[in-house]
Amino acid sequence: MFQKDALYSKLIKAEAQKLGFMFCGISKAGFLEEEASRLETWLKKGFHGEMAYMENHFDKRLDPRKLVDGAKSVISFALNYYTDQKQLDPEAPKISKYAYGDDYHLVIKDKLKQLIQIINEKIGEVNGRAFVDSAPVLDKVWAQKAGFGWIGKNTNLINKKVGSFFFLAELITDLELEYDIAPTEDHCGTCTRCIDACPTEAIVAPYAVDGSRCISYLTIELKNELPSEFIGKTDNWMFGCDICQDVCPWNKFSVLHHEPAFQPHTELLGMTKNDWEEITEDVFKKIFKNSAVKRTKYSGLKRNIQFLKNS
Repeated sequence: MFQKDALYSKLIKAEAQKLGFMFCGISKAGFLEEEASRLETWLKKGFHGEMAYMENHFDKRLDPRKLVDGAKSVISFALNYYTDQKQLDPEAPKISKYAYGDDYHLVIKDKLKQLIQIINEKIGEVNGRAFVDSAPVLDKVWAQKAGFGWIGKNTNLINKKVGSFFFLAELITDLELEYDIAPTEDHCGTCTRCIDACPTEAIVAPYAVDGSRCISYLTIELKNELPSEFIGKTDNWMFGCDICQDVCPWNKFSVLHHEPAFQPHTELLGMTKNDWEEITEDVFKKIFKNSAVKRTKYSGLKRNIQFLKNS
């Protein structure tokens, strides 16, 4: 039995590598006892802002067996998105690196569908579901359990060899596998660069982020007008924010991604400050046709750009 578990695990990791994933690790599906009180405290403090969905399915967030019947394994994946390409106009409103190319939800979902097909062909019919930011799954906790790295003071998952510019996803399945037992030591030490650099003071304490103050939340999740207290504090970001990752010393080890779908749209990086301020809905649809930026919609992006003009 155990030989079979190990064989299946090896096969899945090999296929994940072929599909372009940077890491693949496996954990035993079970209740996340330590996270229950942390999540409850975070919600009680209102750090989720207007993200009401974070309050839903509390029990499912803590136990993957409630998401997939008979779940035995959580297979975690990491897909690199780091690029050294930048917007050419230093005065242009900024967009997070992760949104330069195609929507990662679609890219990763496609890869995981392929992997499920391979598992069904080579191992047999299994019950499993893929998750890419689309359900109540605590991605970073499972990735940490799988040995990808540690959760840093900015609450991002950090890997000692490649930093933190990667997406996380899971495949929760009823397949019994060999589990990675690789708890990772925290290597943040006394460093507080992410805390010191955050212009909205969203990192309220080491390992604690007030999501309602985070620039990514303000420019993407917040549906109402941006609060006036943040005028002049969003550092020219119009979609997302990379500050706490850019200043992290571990990201000097980031490696360039090799995912064609994450290549920036040909016009994106060349747009000037003026181009962004005068962007039409047609141009928005053309540039962000398959992009995660569609989440904020044209009206949301225009709101963000106008907010920056007023700052």
